[in-house]
Amino acid sequence: MKSETYGIHRFCIAPMMDWSDHNCRYFWRLLTRRALLYTEMVTTGALMHGDRERFLHFNREEHPVALQLGGSDPADLARCAKWAEEWGYDEVNLNCGCPSDRVQSGKFGACLMAEPGLVAACVAAMRDNCTIPVTVKHRIGIDHRVSFDELLSFVDPVADAGCSVFIVHARKACLQGLSPRENREIPPLNYPLVYRLKRERPDLGIVINGGIRSLQECQLHLEHVDGVMLGREAYRNPWQLSRVDEVLFGDQDNPVISRDAVIGALLPYAERQLAAGARLHHITRHILGLYQGVPGAKRYRRHLSENAFRDDAGLDVLRDAYALVSNWRTK
Repeated sequence: MKSETYGIHRFCIAPMMDWSDHNCRYFWRLLTRRALLYTEMVTTGALMHGDRERFLHFNREEHPVALQLGGSDPADLARCAKWAEEWGYDEVNLNCGCPSDRVQSGKFGACLMAEPGLVAACVAAMRDNCTIPVTVKHRIGIDHRVSFDELLSFVDPVADAGCSVFIVHARKACLQGLSPRENREIPPLNYPLVYRLKRERPDLGIVINGGIRSLQECQLHLEHVDGVMLGREAYRNPWQLSRVDEVLFGDQDNPVISRDAVIGALLPYAERQLAAGARLHHITRHILGLYQGVPGAKRYRRHLSENAFRDDAGLDVLRDAYALVSNWRTK
């Protein structure tokens, strides 16, 4: 099946705890119109018993945007999937890839790969209760259970339950002995295993994730799979997102012409957020990497890091930081 069938997933930005909040996603959307954005993982318990408004809020400019859920109870996930649809999300995604101890104790995340029947029941319940796409993000395996047959033993029943798009982190998850950070770096990448999954299950949409750092690498992966998901590199070096629409989608209409234009577009948003009670660092912490590699970038980052946390920090802090980098370039 051609990758265009899953065009919305051709380029995605990963769900990242403490990073991909609504302020970050608004910033990313200034750089790319076409990328599919994901929320941080939200647990079913948080939605059912916590501040649902806070967890589900997103800016209308973020579309297309997907809600990632953490949970393992089919009824709870079905209820939350319905809320995702009612709030206007374009997709709801089930996390079967996070290896943290906290996630395991709640019986969701990567440990669910050991229970494909349960995941299939969760997906079926979610699909029965909403009309938006239900997708799954997972690893190539867990602990010593890493083989193509093991991978199929997870994917096939979940696909039979109605999931047609799988986002595959091309590393196994070690459920014991490694921290979440180590699980992102130590287990070796196995891209060929993900490529084989696409070859042998051509009717499924397969999106590859893990260790990808550039749009050039994305292009190489897209020769084998339907989509690519970029993670922390999108956060550390966000300016490369400004080329996503052109390089990966052939779209020549992206209005972003400079980093300075991004700051100009961000100022009105920041002003609205401050007026609504947000603090400046809630926004500026996500844009520290915007001028990476540009003269004056270090001064820009330092000014924001040292001043945006102040209780009285206003737009002048962002303007002054911008002036430091722009003035440096004109010297």
